[in-house]
Amino acid sequence: MEPETASTCLKRLSKIEGQVRGISRMVEEDRYCIDIITQIAAVRAALRRVEEAVLKDHVSHCVEHAIASGDADEQRTKVAELMEVLARTNR
Repeated sequence: MEPETASTCLKRLSKIEGQVRGISRMVEEDRYCIDIITQIAAVRAALRRVEEAVLKDHVSHCVEHAIASGDADEQRTKVAELMEVLARTNR
């Protein structure tokens, strides 16, 4: 992973970690359900942004390298991995 992407993702994940702790406190404090659900939706959206950043980095670094290598087996492997992960994330 590119250092800039890793740094950005780590910052976002740290914030997400804090949000999840906040949701735990909300549950412990018996806060209004809709407020809890709203915060859960915010965490899911934040995780999607991290996922998108990692995926973009993978395509621009790992997949691009496989294409540039000219190695057909490596290209097939990287594309198959990409297709598999995209299928999993769309479930």
